[in-house]
Amino acid sequence: MQLDDITLPDDLLWINEFDWNPVEQNLERSLTGALLVQEGELKQGRSMELSGGDSAGWVTRDTVVSLQTLAETPNKIMPLVLPDMRLFSVIFDRSSGSPMVANPVLEEAYPAVDSYYYLLLRLIIVP
Repeated sequence: MQLDDITLPDDLLWINEFDWNPVEQNLERSLTGALLVQEGELKQGRSMELSGGDSAGWVTRDTVVSLQTLAETPNKIMPLVLPDMRLFSVIFDRSSGSPMVANPVLEEAYPAVDSYYYLLLRLIIVP
């Protein structure tokens, strides 16, 4: 898996791949009590969360630092290539806080660049 110029482990999973609903719906009642339904297609902005959970997708501290540096760049559109060769253009999703969560697999007072971390990346697919 490749995000921009950073190689990520192939066992990171797209954990919300099937949570996407491309149709937005609004329901209201008229003064007569009739149901008013409006629907429209969502054209962009699909959420993508990549995580290995507690058992997979571990990355090194060096990768975490590279991702953090990349996340500090505003409006950065990045190519993302999944292990099955699907290609997406993505940006970091900052709408609900940090776009990246990295927690050490083993707590160390002074982690080395090759110490492992659990990773959660929050991205948005853009055109």
